[in-house]
Amino acid sequence: MPAKTVKAAIEELQNAVQSLEIALDGRFDKERDVGEFEDEVRRVNTDRSRLAQELDQSQFRANRLEEVNREVSRRLVTAMETIRAVLDR
Repeated sequence: MPAKTVKAAIEELQNAVQSLEIALDGRFDKERDVGEFEDEVRRVNTDRSRLAQELDQSQFRANRLEEVNREVSRRLVTAMETIRAVLDR
């Protein structure tokens, strides 16, 4: 009987070691997944920052173009008024 008890204990130990290995593999997989997720979050944040900066620059250019457009319109009105004044003489 003692041989069977030892054999049973060895089998239990092997099963426990196998369960531990499976648990460790699962844990390593989860940690790898978390690392990949964190990398993706960093990439998304970097892209978001870049896009926000590009949006700010585009908004600045749009505002500047709007100012220039108003100035051109003002000058055109002034030029047309001057031409009308000359033609009316």
